[in-house]
Amino acid sequence: MTASLCRIAPVILVLFGSLAASATAVADKPNIVFFLVDDLGQRDLGCYGSTFYETPNIDRLAGQGAKLTNGYAACPVCSPTRASIMTGKYPQRTGVTDYIGAAQPPQWKRNTILLPAEYSDRLALDEITLAEALRKAGYATFFAGKWHLGPEGFYPENQGFDVNKGGIDRGGPYGGKRYFSPYGNPRLEDGPEGEHLPDRLATETAKFIEANRQRPFLAYLSFYSVHTPLMAREDLRKKYEEKARRLGLEEEWGSEGTRDVRLVQAHAVYAGMVEAMDQAVGKVLDKLDELGLRQNTVVVFTSDNGGLSTSEGWPTSNLPLRGGKGWTYEGGIREATLVRWPGVTTPGAVLDTPVISLDFYPTLLSAAGVKLRKGQVVDGIDLMPVLQGGPGPQRSLFWHYPHYGNQGGAPSAAIRKGDWKLIEWQEDSRTELYNLRNDIGEKCDLATKEPARAEQLRDELHLWQQQVGAKFPAPNPDYDPTRPSGRASPRPRK
Repeated sequence: MTASLCRIAPVILVLFGSLAASATAVADKPNIVFFLVDDLGQRDLGCYGSTFYETPNIDRLAGQGAKLTNGYAACPVCSPTRASIMTGKYPQRTGVTDYIGAAQPPQWKRNTILLPAEYSDRLALDEITLAEALRKAGYATFFAGKWHLGPEGFYPENQGFDVNKGGIDRGGPYGGKRYFSPYGNPRLEDGPEGEHLPDRLATETAKFIEANRQRPFLAYLSFYSVHTPLMAREDLRKKYEEKARRLGLEEEWGSEGTRDVRLVQAHAVYAGMVEAMDQAVGKVLDKLDELGLRQNTVVVFTSDNGGLSTSEGWPTSNLPLRGGKGWTYEGGIREATLVRWPGVTTPGAVLDTPVISLDFYPTLLSAAGVKLRKGQVVDGIDLMPVLQGGPGPQRSLFWHYPHYGNQGGAPSAAIRKGDWKLIEWQEDSRTELYNLRNDIGEKCDLATKEPARAEQLRDELHLWQQQVGAKFPAPNPDYDPTRPSGRASPRPRK
């Protein structure tokens, strides 16, 4: 990719040639293990600064590979980011721009200034998913955990995965005993009474890896953890209750708009969920080592949006990042992003280049020697030069969330270019401008001090919205300013 092309916003790759393997023998293709955690905040890991949650296995992965400090999800809620990983496209191109199941016109009943934009409630079958591309290139493909990209007929087995363990239309483990067996999940057989879901998913992933160790494989472990319902193993809950007492941690609260926001990581149940997820990651990594597959396996670890800090149990704090899930502030979109790629990443490397979830698609296909179909468009870039420690491309990153989430945020869009980030709120076209190098917490709005820069970024954002066919919210004819908006949701008081 030329330097001039990298300067064009949005970055669009149009690669030619049939979707096929390179001349590399199938046996020499790297295996791919992809860990996707649900609702994990960037600061929820020890390697990203948490001193309350314990994540030794993920921290070990960070030490063996590269830690990206400016990794982003394509959306502050789950389904759009998941679609971006599967396709390499911004959510606006797939039409999946809100979490699937969210109310949309004409069912919208909340008293909000705008009606949220319509969105697609499934990832179209004509999209060429990561799994489809790799399967055609000779990969065995496996999915475990949360899918949330459409109803039956649009499940993982319909989108290129040979095996599906637990991927259905639900956004959380809402059947049976939820995080414990029996699961009540039509794509996951129940285990023994009380079996813990994250461990079961890791076990299934490890079994798949062992069964396919003689051929290249994609093992995609998409945790239901650490999404609500907030449930932990009893031993881990007790461990963190004692740890919080020992450390003298007390809850502290601030505000974000109409919402309370958690300021201290001290939630024992959530901490237990994080550690159980970490143990599951460790089980899969240990299987790779046991089978001698580490050197020929690319491992990716990331999340689909920021940590839940302003509603639904208020389980975590994203500080120093502002906001959380459902917001286009950094707490809602900046993610833990780890890549271990022997021969490409340097152990313990810390990389500051901004990257985004739609970059995984072209990166992993390139690693596998897979070319895109003639005329196929993806918005992400191949990250190999970045992962090798080289300079990143000069490009802008974009977000467009024309919806009211459950966490208090209003419809908004954002652009990051270099150190600068602009947010435009769609209810009133108000803009906020931040220099993230100097103000990672987005505390100092510079829009009035830097009007020319704000205008330039807003113009670039608007151009990108046109190019990707972004949909916008419309005025709500039933809005009553004298009634509560429905965006306020104070936390339960003790």
